[in-house]
Amino acid sequence: MIKKHIPNAITCANLFSGCIGIVYAFNGSLETAAYFVLLSGIFDFFDGMAARLLHVKSDIGKELDSLADMVSFGFLPGIVMFKLLQSSDYASPYLPYAGFIITVFSALRLAKFNIDTRQTEDFIGLNTPMNTLFIVSLPFIQKDYPEIINSTLLLITLTALLSGLLVSEIRIFSLKFSSVAWKQNQLKYIFLILSALLVPFLKFAAVPFILVLYIGLSILHFRKNKVTV
Repeated sequence: MIKKHIPNAITCANLFSGCIGIVYAFNGSLETAAYFVLLSGIFDFFDGMAARLLHVKSDIGKELDSLADMVSFGFLPGIVMFKLLQSSDYASPYLPYAGFIITVFSALRLAKFNIDTRQTEDFIGLNTPMNTLFIVSLPFIQKDYPEIINSTLLLITLTALLSGLLVSEIRIFSLKFSSVAWKQNQLKYIFLILSALLVPFLKFAAVPFILVLYIGLSILHFRKNKVTV
């Protein structure tokens, strides 16, 4: 009886971490909020793994996972974008609310995922955790490149671009492992190795390149294997 509740407990930890991150984001502590996003991401990775290992998948677990993701990887990145737009170079009392377009499209993306039978192993459209990781990296990049991240035009462009990617028909490979074998996970290992090589040189500025790498490798992989969506 205890075993079947373990994955849901991990999912709830994802949700709880996201709630704490939201509090920090609203208070303007965007960097601290980013660390709670990372924590949510870790829990999100292991809840599915726990369900597979324990053979306790359930309908409630699937729904709970989406609800938790909506908070941690939907509402939270919307707040971060809202705060970034508030401090951007175009002072407007209304424009920052455009940041919550990210939240709206995250909800659409999660709803689409729940009913799309094509997304059993891989994703169609950018997944919400990767989208959120990119957004929460922006306050860190802002420290070294304030003139770039403070650009209202850039932030609005990113909001539109990321929203479009969330609901796009681009097939994206999943980073969840069903085994540790190289043969079955070659693409994932290559992506993780290349990403790890970028981080020491670029630090948080590596995240945009990692996102481009993720999408680029996905397009090349599925085009090579002629997988249709």
